[in-house]
Formats: sequence, structure tokens, C-alpha cells
Amino acid sequence: MRVRAVVAYDGTDYGGFQRQTNAPTVQAALEVALARVTQEAVTVLAAGRTDAGVHAAGQVIAFDTDWRHTLGDLQRALNAVLPADVAVSEVEAAAGDFHPRYDARSRWYRYSVYNASVRWPLSRRYSLHVAVPLDLTMMQQAAQLLVDERDFATFGRPPKQGGVTVRRVLVAEWKGKSAWLTFDIEANAFLYRMVRSIVGTLLQVGMGRMSVEEFVTALESCDRSLAGPTAPPHGLCLMEVKY
Repeated sequence: MRVRAVVAYDGTDYGGFQRQTNAPTVQAALEVALARVTQEAVTVLAAGRTDAGVHAAGQVIAFDTDWRHTLGDLQRALNAVLPADVAVSEVEAAAGDFHPRYDARSRWYRYSVYNASVRWPLSRRYSLHVAVPLDLTMMQQAAQLLVDERDFATFGRPPKQGGVTVRRVLVAEWKGKSAWLTFDIEANAFLYRMVRSIVGTLLQVGMGRMSVEEFVTALESCDRSLAGPTAPPHGLCLMEVKY
């Protein structure tokens, strides 16, 4: 049967989700655990290939197995053998042709920023420390302009060379309480490093180094050289994949 599962992980010590030969990956950790539990060679499909250092609260995976016990037993067995920084939060049966990537309607990412003059060590693995004051109002004005179906080539490249760079952004919103700021963005799909490039550019707006008008010019140019510095991966988390 095909199984659909939701996985959470701390991506700090991984070279990303997708299996690689030169770095530990979340996919490899899941496949090793599945092989140990099911005694089968199992290949895991995923909704998104998160980059090295990027976290997930709601990564969706699928795999085929001849597991003959309950799905609850499968979840408990997997969590018993997975590394401490990976956990399976949901497990359910899926249609035989379900694909977590191609069947997804949208993906929601959150980027977290700690905006204070002095860093907060307890958040260093999951948020970006920005010491200079940020203008949340200006960042949100610029972010609202992202909500549309358009060419986002300024902020990333397609997974395959020559692929289209048009995406549909459904939500782009900054929120803040005290020093803690979050940027939520939901889209039908994302270009490679698109979210981190958008965040890095919006931070330039928040620092006063780029005006909202200059942000619009960069967005409409489809020119990667006009984007701000790409934000580091540790502030980014895949929150949910919607179907």
C-alpha cells in the first residue's frame, strides 16, 4: 500500500531533504528507518526538497510498503528508530497514485527573524538575528506586492534548466510581536531559493537600504542581480503542504 506521512525535522545537521552521497540527508534518515522497521528497501517521495539547514514542521512524504500491522504501529516504530531531530507526526493510507509533490496545491513557508540589538542564543538555530531596527510597515508594503501570478525570476531559478519561472503567490505577510518577526509566504510552488531571496530583499527594505519602489523595479525586472542578499537557511521552515 501507499502511505502518506507528515514529517517534522530540525534541518541544522542535514545537507537538505534529498538524498546525497556527500552529506547526511533527511530522506536517507527516513529510508534507513523504514528499512529497519519494515525489512524492505523503501524509496521516499517528498513534497519539497528543502535546502541544507532548512527546517520543516509539515513536510509530506509518501512511500510504498507491504507493512501488515496498523499504521499507528508503523508510526510508533519509525519514531522509535529515527534520529532525535526527525519525527513522523501523522501517518495515513493514500491512493496508489498519490504523489506528495505533484498533487500539492500549495506550500506554506515561514521565515523567522529576531530583531534586537543583542542576539538571543536560544533561538539561533531557528531564526535570523538582525541587530539593526527593521521597518515592519515598509517590509509589509513590499511583501503585499508579491501576491500575484507572475514571473519571479528575480528571486530564484527553476528546478530544471530552461524551466518556467512563473509562480502564483497566495499569501505574503510579515507579522511581529516585540523583537520576534515572522514572514509567511504561500504559493503554488517555489523556485530554487526563492523564499530566502525574497526575505533577504525584503530585509533590505526594512533596513532602509532599498525603497518599496526599488523593490518593485527589482521584482518586475526578472534580473537576479537586483535581488538583495539571500537570507541564510536556518530561519526558514516548511510549515504545511496543502492538497
